[in-house]
Amino acid sequence: QVQLVESGGGLVQAGSSLRLSCAASGSIFSINFMGWYRQVAGKQRELVAGITSGGNTNYADFVKGRFTISRDNAKNTLYLQMNSLKPEDTAVYYCNLKVIGSSYWGQGTQVTVSS
Repeated sequence: QVQLVESGGGLVQAGSSLRLSCAASGSIFSINFMGWYRQVAGKQRELVAGITSGGNTNYADFVKGRFTISRDNAKNTLYLQMNSLKPEDTAVYYCNLKVIGSSYWGQGTQVTVSS
């Protein structure tokens, strides 16, 4: 089993920064992908940013140039540095880890950006 625990969310003003963390523990082998998704009530969960085992990253257009995804393999931790936050970034942010045959989710962390 794999456990993912997110932290770092909160209430900030527009233009501020936050850094989300996702600590992974358990039986972690052959990670293919780790990523951050977000979800607003009543809408589908959407990919924000992802990073492959080879270190390749991809970003949703709406965060390019503002958010940076990174990972510390030694600590099994995934990060999302969020700069220039906008009210429309308000959502619950979820960490996702994919290994061969399985996909795991964290419990989510709320990010609220006030105007």
